[in-house]
Amino acid sequence: MYADKTPSHIRQLIRNGEYSDNTSGLAPGFVQGNLAILPKAWADEFLQFCQLNPKPCPIVGMSAQPGQFMLPELGEDLDIRRDVPRYRIYENGVMTQELNDVSEVWRDDLVTFVLGCSFSFEEALLADGLEVRNISEGVNVPMYRTNIHCRPAGRFSGTTVVSMRPMKAADAIRAVQICTRFPSVHGAPLHLGDPSQIGIDDINQPDFGDAVTIKEDELPVFWACGVTPQVAIEQAKPSFCITHSPGYMIVTDLPNSRLAIL
Repeated sequence: MYADKTPSHIRQLIRNGEYSDNTSGLAPGFVQGNLAILPKAWADEFLQFCQLNPKPCPIVGMSAQPGQFMLPELGEDLDIRRDVPRYRIYENGVMTQELNDVSEVWRDDLVTFVLGCSFSFEEALLADGLEVRNISEGVNVPMYRTNIHCRPAGRFSGTTVVSMRPMKAADAIRAVQICTRFPSVHGAPLHLGDPSQIGIDDINQPDFGDAVTIKEDELPVFWACGVTPQVAIEQAKPSFCITHSPGYMIVTDLPNSRLAIL
């Protein structure tokens, strides 16, 4: 019903309260982004954290100055306060509420970071004939905390969050080849196979998103995930922060093809 809508139309539906679900599969061909919005006093350290950890935190856009909420380089009439289906508010590292609109809590000192999202490379996988299980089952992608440490920057540190898509071995190899072309949206997988090797105890109990079916002839394939900054925010404990709710992205006007390197 919504997959054929333009990014601008989808943002308008979200802004009007007419769409409030996760954004997986929406606006094929266009970049979706993870969100981290921090006070200016924390922005430089967070920028360095992203630069040191480009696989989980690839920056595709940011506000030009504190307080800016219209991001024209990412989309026509894109209002970062109102165009994400679900936001999370953090205070001192603790999530305190989820909102569909953050206009009422917006501040003039906030700096916005938009990070690349795995939903962009899902399109390339589908175009090559590979199944993306969260899309075929109509659920949010499963995401897990791991024991893979990020490089720290100032007050920011933590471990990498991964998203998972089950595949047959031959398809997993093809997925590596395809996703290597998209470093701005997490690139190639971080891990294939045994979840316990990266600190995941129960593959059927994701920390974020929804569980998906894993068939007997499939192995789980794990990509770095843009929810990683939320773990870093929990560790750093800034007094105030806004993120997206996992799976509920900002849909931009940037074509996915612009992020491909080959």
